[in-house]
Amino acid sequence: MTEGAGGDGGDAVDVIIDQWRRERPDLDLSAMAVFGRLAQVAAMLGPVTEAVFARHGMRGGEFDVLAALRRSGPPYALMPSELAADLMMSRAGMTSRADRLEAAGFVERSLDPNDRRSFRITLTDKGLQAVDAALGEHAENLARLSACLTDEESRTLENALRTLLRTLAD
Repeated sequence: MTEGAGGDGGDAVDVIIDQWRRERPDLDLSAMAVFGRLAQVAAMLGPVTEAVFARHGMRGGEFDVLAALRRSGPPYALMPSELAADLMMSRAGMTSRADRLEAAGFVERSLDPNDRRSFRITLTDKGLQAVDAALGEHAENLARLSACLTDEESRTLENALRTLLRTLAD
Protein backbone atom coordinates (compact mmCIF):
# COMPACT_ATOMS: atom_id res chain seq x y z
CA MET A 1 0.00 0.00 0.00
CA THR A 2 1.16 3.57 -0.70
CA GLU A 3 3.04 5.20 2.17
CA GLY A 4 0.47 6.88 4.37
CA ALA A 5 -2.47 4.88 3.01
CA GLY A 6 -4.94 3.03 5.14
CA GLY A 7 -5.18 3.72 8.86
CA ASP A 8 -1.87 5.58 9.07
CA GLY A 9 -2.92 8.91 7.54
CA GLY A 10 -3.71 7.84 3.98
CA ASP A 11 -6.78 8.87 2.06
CA ALA A 12 -9.17 7.60 -0.61
CA VAL A 13 -6.76 8.63 -3.36
CA ASP A 14 -4.06 6.39 -1.84
CA VAL A 15 -6.46 3.45 -2.02
CA ILE A 16 -7.30 4.16 -5.67
CA ILE A 17 -3.64 4.59 -6.63
CA ASP A 18 -2.74 1.36 -4.82
CA GLN A 19 -5.46 -0.48 -6.73
CA TRP A 20 -4.24 0.89 -10.05
CA ARG A 21 -0.62 0.07 -9.21
CA ARG A 22 -1.68 -3.50 -8.53
CA GLU A 23 -3.60 -3.70 -11.82
CA ARG A 24 -1.29 -1.54 -13.96
CA PRO A 25 2.21 -1.51 -12.43
CA ASP A 26 3.55 -0.34 -15.79
CA LEU A 27 2.05 3.17 -15.37
CA ASP A 28 3.41 6.16 -13.49
CA LEU A 29 0.39 7.30 -11.49
CA SER A 30 1.95 10.09 -9.45
CA ALA A 31 0.18 12.78 -11.51
CA MET A 32 -3.13 10.95 -11.04
CA ALA A 33 -2.61 11.19 -7.28
CA VAL A 34 -1.95 14.94 -7.49
CA PHE A 35 -4.90 15.72 -9.74
CA GLY A 36 -7.19 13.37 -7.84
CA ARG A 37 -6.47 15.28 -4.65
CA LEU A 38 -6.90 18.64 -6.40
CA ALA A 39 -10.31 17.49 -7.63
CA GLN A 40 -11.31 16.37 -4.14
CA VAL A 41 -10.18 19.66 -2.58
CA ALA A 42 -12.14 21.63 -5.18
CA ALA A 43 -15.25 19.51 -4.63
CA MET A 44 -15.05 19.93 -0.87
CA LEU A 45 -14.20 23.62 -0.98
CA GLY A 46 -17.12 24.60 -3.22
CA PRO A 47 -19.98 24.10 -0.74
CA VAL A 48 -17.97 25.58 2.14
CA THR A 49 -17.23 28.80 0.25
CA GLU A 50 -20.71 29.02 -1.29
CA ALA A 51 -22.19 28.96 2.21
CA VAL A 52 -20.18 32.07 3.10
CA PHE A 53 -21.41 33.91 0.01
CA ALA A 54 -25.01 32.84 0.59
CA ARG A 55 -24.93 34.43 4.04
CA HIS A 56 -24.25 37.71 2.25
CA GLY A 57 -27.02 37.33 -0.33
CA MET A 58 -24.94 36.19 -3.28
CA ARG A 59 -23.50 33.18 -5.08
CA GLY A 60 -19.83 32.58 -5.76
CA GLY A 61 -20.01 33.86 -9.33
CA GLU A 62 -21.76 37.01 -8.17
CA PHE A 63 -19.12 37.51 -5.49
CA ASP A 64 -16.51 37.30 -8.26
CA VAL A 65 -18.19 40.18 -10.10
CA LEU A 66 -18.50 42.31 -6.97
CA ALA A 67 -14.90 41.52 -6.02
CA ALA A 68 -13.64 42.51 -9.48
CA LEU A 69 -15.46 45.83 -9.17
CA ARG A 70 -14.12 46.34 -5.64
CA ARG A 71 -10.54 45.57 -6.71
CA SER A 72 -10.79 48.10 -9.54
CA GLY A 73 -10.76 50.90 -6.96
CA PRO A 74 -12.97 53.99 -6.84
CA PRO A 75 -15.39 54.60 -8.46
CA TYR A 76 -15.73 50.78 -8.56
CA ALA A 77 -17.04 50.77 -12.12
CA LEU A 78 -16.13 48.68 -15.16
CA MET A 79 -17.58 47.99 -18.57
CA PRO A 80 -19.27 44.58 -18.92
CA SER A 81 -16.65 43.53 -21.47
CA GLU A 82 -13.88 44.36 -18.97
CA LEU A 83 -15.61 42.33 -16.27
CA ALA A 84 -16.17 39.39 -18.62
CA ALA A 85 -12.49 39.41 -19.63
CA ASP A 86 -11.32 39.75 -16.02
CA LEU A 87 -13.49 36.82 -14.94
CA MET A 88 -12.79 34.76 -18.09
CA MET A 89 -16.45 34.34 -18.92
CA SER A 90 -18.78 35.07 -21.81
CA ARG A 91 -20.50 38.41 -22.16
CA ALA A 92 -23.86 36.63 -22.02
CA GLY A 93 -22.91 35.07 -18.70
CA MET A 94 -21.79 38.46 -17.45
CA THR A 95 -25.12 40.00 -18.45
CA SER A 96 -26.97 37.34 -16.47
CA ARG A 97 -24.87 37.94 -13.37
CA ALA A 98 -25.18 41.70 -13.72
CA ASP A 99 -28.96 41.36 -13.99
CA ARG A 100 -29.12 39.40 -10.71
CA LEU A 101 -26.76 41.79 -8.94
CA GLU A 102 -28.71 44.81 -10.15
CA ALA A 103 -31.99 43.28 -8.97
CA ALA A 104 -30.39 42.72 -5.54
CA GLY A 105 -29.26 46.35 -5.42
CA PHE A 106 -25.54 45.47 -5.40
CA VAL A 107 -24.72 47.19 -8.72
CA GLU A 108 -26.22 49.74 -11.06
CA ARG A 109 -25.82 50.24 -14.76
CA SER A 110 -25.25 53.66 -16.23
CA LEU A 111 -24.17 55.11 -19.55
CA ASP A 112 -20.43 55.56 -19.87
CA PRO A 113 -19.81 59.34 -19.77
CA ASN A 114 -16.89 58.91 -22.19
CA ASP A 115 -18.82 56.78 -24.70
CA ARG A 116 -22.61 57.15 -24.69
CA ARG A 117 -22.92 53.96 -26.78
CA SER A 118 -21.80 51.77 -23.90
CA PHE A 119 -22.48 51.51 -20.22
CA ARG A 120 -20.66 50.76 -17.01
CA ILE A 121 -21.51 48.53 -14.09
CA THR A 122 -20.91 50.28 -10.79
CA LEU A 123 -20.85 48.93 -7.27
CA THR A 124 -23.55 50.52 -5.10
CA ASP A 125 -23.02 51.35 -1.42
CA LYS A 126 -25.01 48.22 -0.60
CA GLY A 127 -22.79 46.19 -2.93
CA LEU A 128 -19.62 47.66 -1.42
CA GLN A 129 -20.76 46.74 2.09
CA ALA A 130 -21.81 43.25 0.98
CA VAL A 131 -18.58 42.43 -0.87
CA ASP A 132 -16.40 43.77 1.95
CA ALA A 133 -18.30 41.71 4.53
CA ALA A 134 -18.24 38.60 2.33
CA LEU A 135 -14.54 39.05 1.57
CA GLY A 136 -13.67 39.33 5.25
CA GLU A 137 -15.56 36.16 6.12
CA HIS A 138 -14.22 34.37 3.02
CA ALA A 139 -10.60 35.23 3.93
CA GLU A 140 -11.13 34.03 7.51
CA ASN A 141 -12.75 30.83 6.24
CA LEU A 142 -9.89 30.05 3.85
CA ALA A 143 -7.32 30.78 6.56
CA ARG A 144 -9.13 28.37 8.89
CA LEU A 145 -9.28 25.69 6.19
CA SER A 146 -5.57 26.00 5.39
CA ALA A 147 -4.39 26.26 9.02
CA CYS A 148 -3.30 22.60 8.90
CA LEU A 149 -0.47 23.60 6.55
CA THR A 150 2.78 25.05 7.80
CA ASP A 151 3.90 28.35 6.28
CA GLU A 152 6.47 26.44 4.23
CA GLU A 153 3.89 23.91 3.00
CA SER A 154 1.55 26.73 2.05
CA ARG A 155 4.26 28.58 0.08
CA THR A 156 5.34 25.34 -1.63
CA LEU A 157 1.76 24.50 -2.59
CA GLU A 158 1.14 28.02 -3.86
CA ASN A 159 4.28 27.99 -5.99
CA ALA A 160 3.58 24.51 -7.36
CA LEU A 161 0.03 25.45 -8.30
CA ARG A 162 1.23 28.69 -9.92
CA THR A 163 3.67 26.69 -12.04
CA LEU A 164 0.97 24.19 -12.97
CA LEU A 165 -1.49 26.95 -13.93
CA ARG A 166 1.11 28.68 -16.11
CA THR A 167 1.82 25.43 -17.90
CA LEU A 168 -1.86 24.64 -18.43
CA ALA A 169 -2.52 28.18 -19.71
CA ASP A 170 0.13 27.87 -22.45
